[in-house]
Amino acid sequence: MIRALVRRFFPEAKPEPAPLLVEPTRVSPREVGLHDAMHDGWFSGDSGELLKGFAITADDTLLDVGCGEGVATLFAVRQGASVIFTDSEHDKVRDLARQVETQSDKANLGLVSNSLPLPLADGCASKVVCMEVLEHIDQPEPFMAELVRMGRPGALYLLSVPAPVGEHLQKGIAPANYFQSPNHVHIFTPERFAALVEDAGLVIEHRQATGFFWVMGMIFFWASERAAGRDLGGAVRDRIQAPYPPLMESWAKTWQDLLAQPDGLAIKQMLDQFMPKSQVIIARKPVNADAASRRTA
Repeated sequence: MIRALVRRFFPEAKPEPAPLLVEPTRVSPREVGLHDAMHDGWFSGDSGELLKGFAITADDTLLDVGCGEGVATLFAVRQGASVIFTDSEHDKVRDLARQVETQSDKANLGLVSNSLPLPLADGCASKVVCMEVLEHIDQPEPFMAELVRMGRPGALYLLSVPAPVGEHLQKGIAPANYFQSPNHVHIFTPERFAALVEDAGLVIEHRQATGFFWVMGMIFFWASERAAGRDLGGAVRDRIQAPYPPLMESWAKTWQDLLAQPDGLAIKQMLDQFMPKSQVIIARKPVNADAASRRTA
């Protein structure tokens, strides 16, 4: 089941070679990471919720800003929604557009853009997703204002940024350019993240912290790359593909075993709060936001 889900969400990932009988079973960090995320309420196809509390229907137009590999976009397509997806990298938008075209008969749009204002109309989306993007933006406040502009009154937003504890831990082992433009130029405390969202005019409906598995996984990735003498440059999420460092596979197997224990989920939840990789906010644009804006202008 997990492998089928990974093929669905990451169809461009290269399949791992079948293990030899004399070798132990190999465990993919991506597969285990997806399984871990589903425990947090992500990717519920039965309810149509990208994350619990963020349902997508065929009546929606979803805007995915910084779409990357397109996990959110493809999930929305499978719910029958129209999608608009943007990224600064042409190859990502091109590859995702090809996948969307084969799965959807609705009007969809892919854009290559990293400029402000984004070339989209006011109120173009009923659902807005911007995950692991704001930390890359030199001036997140005007960027956040753009996200709010493009949502309809009543639109629901799914936003995430790295959690500070995981970022500070990686500073001890990640390459310096991981914390330089165009990579992570901001570390958001929970208070600053909430203020960014609320000051832009959104009302926060839900918050959660997740991803202890990936904090440790990234640390093991950096350690393996350094030990092997490999160049650490480049966007990390693009580089973590099979074949995975053995240390990452070993960690994934350990985490898989933990989740299978009777108290595994409770332990996971405690560790997610103790050392999260990401902090997530679901927020809503008030229905009367445009009218209120005109009154104060």
